[in-house]
Amino acid sequence: MKLLFLGDVMGRTGRAAVAARLPAIRSEWALDFVVVNGENATGGAGLSAAHAKALLDAGADCVTLGDHAFDQKDMLSFVETEPRVLRPLNFARTAPGKGARVYEARGGRRVLVAQVLGQVFMKRPFDDPFSAIDAALRAHPLGGAVAAAVVDVHCEATSEKMGLGHWCDGRASLVVGTHTHVPTADAQILAGGTAYQSDAGMCGDYNSVIGMDRLEPMRRFVTGMAKERFTPAEGEATLCGTYVETDERTGRALRIVAVRIGGRLAPAAP
Repeated sequence: MKLLFLGDVMGRTGRAAVAARLPAIRSEWALDFVVVNGENATGGAGLSAAHAKALLDAGADCVTLGDHAFDQKDMLSFVETEPRVLRPLNFARTAPGKGARVYEARGGRRVLVAQVLGQVFMKRPFDDPFSAIDAALRAHPLGGAVAAAVVDVHCEATSEKMGLGHWCDGRASLVVGTHTHVPTADAQILAGGTAYQSDAGMCGDYNSVIGMDRLEPMRRFVTGMAKERFTPAEGEATLCGTYVETDERTGRALRIVAVRIGGRLAPAAP
C-alpha cells in the first residue's frame, strides 16, 4: 500500500496548501490512504467542524487531533458524528469520539489509525500512551485484521516518540510524531519493519516561530511579557509529511520518505 501522513496543519495558510496540493498528490502518487493531523488548522488552536470537512474534502481519509482537540467547541459534538476524525486514544475517558478506528482504503483493504498523546513535558498528565496503543494494536494485528496500521504519536519529547516507535515496532506500518511542527531527519524503518519519523513537521508557513507570526513569540522570549495573542503566520506554506510503502502481505514498511513540498524548506518527496 501507498500511505501519506501530513503533519500538523497550521491555520489558514496550511489549510489552503492542503486543499490546493493534496488532490493532485493523491492522484499522481496513486495513494491508497491519507492521514492528516489537523489540530492547529483553525486559527492555530484546534479544529472546527467546517475546517475538518474542508480537509476531508481535499482528500484526507482520516484527520487526527491532539492536545488541542477540543479548543474549538463545536468539535465536541462533531467528533461524535464524523468517524473520520480521531481524538487521542489516551485523552480523558469521558471525552467524546474515538482514538482508534479501522477504515476502508482503496481496494477494500482495512487500515487502522490511532493517536496517542505523550506525557513528557505536556501541560497536563494524560493516561499512559504505551498501554493505550498496545491494546489497540493487539486488537487489530497487522497483516491479519488490518492491511496497514498508522500511529500518530503527539508528543513534546523526541525520546518518548522514539520509545513509542520501538514499542510498536513490527505491529504498525508507520509510527510518526506530531506536535512540535519541525520535521526531523530520522525517517527510517525499524528492525521489526515499522516505518518511523520523530516528527512529520507541519503544513504551514515556516517563516515563523513553529507556525505563529514571529513578533509576539519573540517579544515574549525577550521581555517575558505577553502583549497580544499568537496568530498563525500567513506566508506561503510548506507541505510536510511522511510517505510510506508497505508490503501487501505483512503490512510492514518497505520504504519511507520525508515529504516537503513548496514554501521555504528544501524539497523532499518520493
